[in-house]
Amino acid sequence: MHVCIVGTGYVGLVTAACFAEMGNQVCCVDINPAVIDTLNNGGIHIYEPGLEDIVQRNLAEKRLSFTTDIAEGMENSLFIFNCVGTPPKPDGSCDLSYVLGVATQVGRHMKDYKIVINKSTVPVGTADNVRKIIQKELALRNVDIEFDVVSNPEFLKEGDAIKDFMKPDRIIIGTDNAKAAGLLGEMYAPFARSRDKFITMGVRSAEMTKYAANCMLATKISFINEMANICESVGADIKDVRIGIGSDHRIGYHFIYPGVGYGGSCFPKDVNALIQTSLSCNYTPELLTAVDAVNNRQKLMLAGKIRQYYEQFGGVKDKVLGMWGLSFKANTDDIRDSAAIEILRDLTASGMRVYAYDPAAGENSRKALADNPLVEIMDNQYDVLNGADALAVVTDWNQFRNPDFNMIKNKLKKPVIFDGRNLYSSRQMAQMNFTYFCVGRRSAN
Repeated sequence: MHVCIVGTGYVGLVTAACFAEMGNQVCCVDINPAVIDTLNNGGIHIYEPGLEDIVQRNLAEKRLSFTTDIAEGMENSLFIFNCVGTPPKPDGSCDLSYVLGVATQVGRHMKDYKIVINKSTVPVGTADNVRKIIQKELALRNVDIEFDVVSNPEFLKEGDAIKDFMKPDRIIIGTDNAKAAGLLGEMYAPFARSRDKFITMGVRSAEMTKYAANCMLATKISFINEMANICESVGADIKDVRIGIGSDHRIGYHFIYPGVGYGGSCFPKDVNALIQTSLSCNYTPELLTAVDAVNNRQKLMLAGKIRQYYEQFGGVKDKVLGMWGLSFKANTDDIRDSAAIEILRDLTASGMRVYAYDPAAGENSRKALADNPLVEIMDNQYDVLNGADALAVVTDWNQFRNPDFNMIKNKLKKPVIFDGRNLYSSRQMAQMNFTYFCVGRRSAN
């Protein structure tokens, strides 16, 4: 099959690489010439484990190509996947200008039957608007060409996107057209060999399913963080509580890890977008509003613990904090809505100096924090401890899970750790004479 992918971000490039890996001819389109040059030379501009190898292999075998010309990408393609960004507007609603811009280009260049697939996360009703724009462009050209618009939301986790695409839990196809559903079923058949993973529904239901899924996961995270905060207040241990509730199969253990809140390019954006969509329909989404509020508070929870501890030493001003982790989660270089960045900015606004390290997000962080003279991004996790008053662990990278605690103790001015991910044992920290603060559990101090 011939496929055109518009947009080469996380969703677009992963989708393109995985379709090409299954033998399809895939052409990727992006308006950024520098990105296209990088991709045509076998490099990638995003961090995603395993992706670069697949891109290089399929580029070499000529199943994958890249261009800035959408007409070239569409020429022989039956499927056109719209994978461009949908950033939030200042009010939290979804900016559809890129998605609708692609629809305009499709209408201007379409020559024969196409299936236009909205892969980006878009508000309910977007497929209808895409259809209207394409029809308008065709009318301006005085041509009548058959096409279908389908919703096919992605369910990819940054850091594990290849596995999620290759072995999906489900493949949702939003369309009322049996022909379009059948053709997409053929396209996705190699990814659903072990069992039937196809769920076909109406376009609006498919669009809503994506938002509902992300909001459900965000709700679980805010819920467990709320429970952790209550545990601290009443003297309970969230680790035990998590095991107790997770054993109930109706709840499960997934997404109930307390910490510093959710971030990234999806959950914050999608929760706020659905809130705004609801308000535009005169419905007040009280639960989603609370989920967002709890998360915003949780992001600064660790900063609050640091401030509280240093009150006895004259405050955080002129203190030095070593920080492990800058990405919003492990196995990505994405710092969008990262709790680490918010914690860092909050503390440096009060005069605290921060030495930070991240295995993948260092360069992105240097660019984002270039105007902050109190921040220094380092290339070694133990270098951030030199001259530091304490260590804060904010992202749960594997290499932070079992560090050299003796080295930590020797490098820090005082053995103080603020653990925003509950990576360490309070008992072990106490035995090693660390002053230790965590989330929803007894601290060692």
